Amino acid sequence: MRSDLIFGALTHVNNRYELCQLASKATRKLHKPNTRLQDTTNEVLDRFKDTIPMDESGEAVVEKVQLQERRAA
Repeated sequence: MRSDLIFGALTHVNNRYELCQLASKATRKLHKPNTRLQDTTNEVLDRFKDTIPMDESGEAVVEKVQLQERRAA
């Protein structure tokens, strides 16, 4: 159930508003055409349960990937 995924994700993100913001951004980036949006949202929440989305080292990786994407485009 999605409530289990949400409570699991809240172990790493303390603020529910922040969790909603992060989940919506991640869902938009990870969503693939011809798939259900609900399935993508569940996958994002499952990933948040397993990893820390606000990890400091992860921010540097995201910025590095964005720079690479800009150069490639």
